[in-house]
Amino acid sequence: MLFRSYFDEKLAQYSYLVGCQRTGEAILIDPPRSVEAILADAKKEGLSVSAAAETHIHADFVSGARQLAEKHGVKLYLSDEGDENWKYQYTDNLNVEPVTDGSTFKIGNIEFKVLHTPGHTPESISFILTDQGGGADKPMGIFTGDFVFVGDIGRPDLLEKAAGAAGTAESGAKAMFQSVQRFKELPDYLMVWPGHGAGSACGKSLGAVPQSTVGYEKQFNWAMKETNEAAFIEELLKDQPEAPAYFAEMKKVNKLGPAVLDKANVEWFDSADDLAAFSQQPGNIVIDTRPSKEAEKGLVPGSINIPFGKMLPNWAGWLINYDEDIALIVKPEQAEEAIQTLQSIHLDRIVKLADPALIASVATETYTSVDTEAFAKLKDEIDYQVIDVRNDSEWKNGRIEGTEHKMLGHLRKEGSKLDPNKPVLIHCQSGARSAIAASVMLGLGYKDVTHLTGGFNAWSKNRPQEVLV
Repeated sequence: MLFRSYFDEKLAQYSYLVGCQRTGEAILIDPPRSVEAILADAKKEGLSVSAAAETHIHADFVSGARQLAEKHGVKLYLSDEGDENWKYQYTDNLNVEPVTDGSTFKIGNIEFKVLHTPGHTPESISFILTDQGGGADKPMGIFTGDFVFVGDIGRPDLLEKAAGAAGTAESGAKAMFQSVQRFKELPDYLMVWPGHGAGSACGKSLGAVPQSTVGYEKQFNWAMKETNEAAFIEELLKDQPEAPAYFAEMKKVNKLGPAVLDKANVEWFDSADDLAAFSQQPGNIVIDTRPSKEAEKGLVPGSINIPFGKMLPNWAGWLINYDEDIALIVKPEQAEEAIQTLQSIHLDRIVKLADPALIASVATETYTSVDTEAFAKLKDEIDYQVIDVRNDSEWKNGRIEGTEHKMLGHLRKEGSKLDPNKPVLIHCQSGARSAIAASVMLGLGYKDVTHLTGGFNAWSKNRPQEVLV
C-alpha cells in the first residue's frame, strides 16, 4: 500500500492519497480543488487515481471531487446520510456510489468501511482502512475528516453560524457526543488521519501534529474524557472562533457542485491607468498581495492589501464579495499560486493581473504605522476614533481603553458606519490584521488612517496599566 498526505498550509487542510501497488489503483480522500500535482505524484508511483471519497460536504474549501469525476473520470464515494438538506446535488450522469453507515468498498486490495459520525454536519462519515493486500485482517486507521482532530473535535455550530440553519448547533453537539462514544469503542492502535490541523476554523484547539491514534485521543483529547453529555455540549459550543463569512458559500458550492476549472489564462494590465480605472468601477475589487510594509507606502485607491501567503484565502474569504470581479496585484512568479489559492475558496472571478512594478504612478493612498508611544499620544486626542479589529475572544481577554471593536472580517461593511470626518487609529493583536484593516479603511474613503506596529501585544507589554480586562 502507498500512503501520502498533502497539507494545504493556507487552509490547514489535509488530503490523502492511498494506492494499491499490486493493482495500480488509488483513491483520494477529501481532495482539494487543485489536484493536478497529486495526480502527477500518483502517476510517478505507477498509480492511477480511479476514485475519490469525501468525509462530508465541506464548508472551508472547494472540494475537488466534481473536478476529478468530470475531468478525470474517477468514481466518487459520497455520503448518503443526513436528510434531504444534506444530499449532493451534482451527481447526475457521474459515476457515484452513495455510501452509508456500514458500507464497504475496495480500491484494489484495500478495503474502506464507512462509519457515520454526525455532529460537525449531519452527513459526516469516516472511513476505516484495512490493507488486505498487505495481509491484514484488522484495520490500520481511520480517516476522520472534521469529526476527530488531534486534540479536538469538529465544531457543530457552523451550520447555524455560517449557513443559517437555525437550531442545528445544539442538535449537532448532541449528535457529536454520540459519535464520540462510538469512536471510543474503536481499537486503541488505529491511526487517526484528520481532515485539518492547527489553523483551521473547524475547531477551536486543533493540534499541529499531522496524525494520532485512537488510544492517544482517548487519553488526551478533552472530548473523549468528558462523559457527561450536558457538560460536553456546553464545552463544545463555548468559545468557538468566528465562522468565516465564506463558509456559507462553500457549503452551498460543494453541495450544488463547484464549477469545473480549466487552467487559468488571465491577462495582465498593460498600464497603471487601466488598473486605477478598473478599481473605481462598481462591482470590481483589487486585491494587492504585496507585503504590508511595501503596500503602506502606496496603495491603488479602492484596493485591499492582503499579503500573499497564509492570510490570503482567509481574509479574502471574509472581505471579498462573490459577485465582484477581481484584479490581483501580484508578482508574476506568484500569480498561478495566488489564483489557485483564491479558487480554493471559490473566488473564481479573477479577471486581470497587475505586476507590482507597474503601479507606482497610481499607488497614491498611504497610511501611517506608529509605535505604542506615538499611538498613545494620538489616542488621547479627542478627534480620533480607535478601532480594535481582533476577534471576539481576543477582545474579551483584554483591550485598550477607549477602543471600539470592529472585527476585521466585518470591517468592509461596518467600517462605513464610522465617522468619515474623524481620523482612524487601528490595531490588532500583532499588527498583521490591522495593516489589512488600514487598507480597507482607505478603500472606504477614510483619508487619515494610522495603524499600531506590534498591535495589542506591544501595547500590553509597554503600557500594561492601560489594558482593560
